[in-house]
Amino acid sequence: MLGLFEKIAEATSFISARWMGKPLCGIILGTGLGGLAEQIEHEAVISYRDIPHFPVSTATSHRGQLVCGRLAGVPVIAMEGRFHMYEGYPLQQITLPVRVFKALGVDTLIVSNACGGLNPHFRCGEIMVIEDQINLMGGNPLVGINDDRLGPRFPDMSEPYDLKLVDAVLAIARRHDIIAHQGVFVAVAGPNLETRAEYRFLRMIGADVVGMSTVPEAIVAAHCGLKVVGLSVITDMCLPDALKPACVEEIIAIAKESEPNLCTLVREIVRQIAEIRIA
Repeated sequence: MLGLFEKIAEATSFISARWMGKPLCGIILGTGLGGLAEQIEHEAVISYRDIPHFPVSTATSHRGQLVCGRLAGVPVIAMEGRFHMYEGYPLQQITLPVRVFKALGVDTLIVSNACGGLNPHFRCGEIMVIEDQINLMGGNPLVGINDDRLGPRFPDMSEPYDLKLVDAVLAIARRHDIIAHQGVFVAVAGPNLETRAEYRFLRMIGADVVGMSTVPEAIVAAHCGLKVVGLSVITDMCLPDALKPACVEEIIAIAKESEPNLCTLVREIVRQIAEIRIA
């Protein structure tokens, strides 16, 4: 992690020069979920290409820009599109925006993703609130010489997702008649989807959904002391005995259909986080 502190400072300085806001929440929008950015009252929009040391998003449906402004009256900064290991970027670079969020003053990180359902009780289009995670990506963004200015050498991961906020999101879902589960997210490197045998294995070790993101960001958030809320939109079912070939277009379409529910959950939890902070 040597040299990372300086990169964070450069990226933070660049963004601060273009937006004077002090964000309470940072939001990462996954595949097919960029519509939430339209609900933010824009005060600045910055292309990743312009920000020092930021990668460029190459994944389908990821616009690749920071949206800075207010959501439900609360100052936020949102990534409209994220980065993935399968795009060829090292995990330290993929997670750089999380550290920049921290440097900008963010208190809570909200991450969303499109995922495959492993739990047979789940259905496409439903949302799972992440309560825990499994890292099977074959890498870790904290590998290397630790910079104590960024976080401890051995960060605790007993609660990578804030359990009080998990309960709060589930309560919001009930009030709005949104089907929301809670469960375990497992991350793999991708970009290929898994085999039947791999899906059986992932379910056997306790995963409820599988995806190719989120876990590195949550690890770095724990390292730098951010609270995390994780929301997974189930876009395809990965049941090995009833498996159908995956269609990226269908996955994106289902994610977009679920956007109104996701937007409601994010908007309301942002409002609640702000109320707690003020109190």
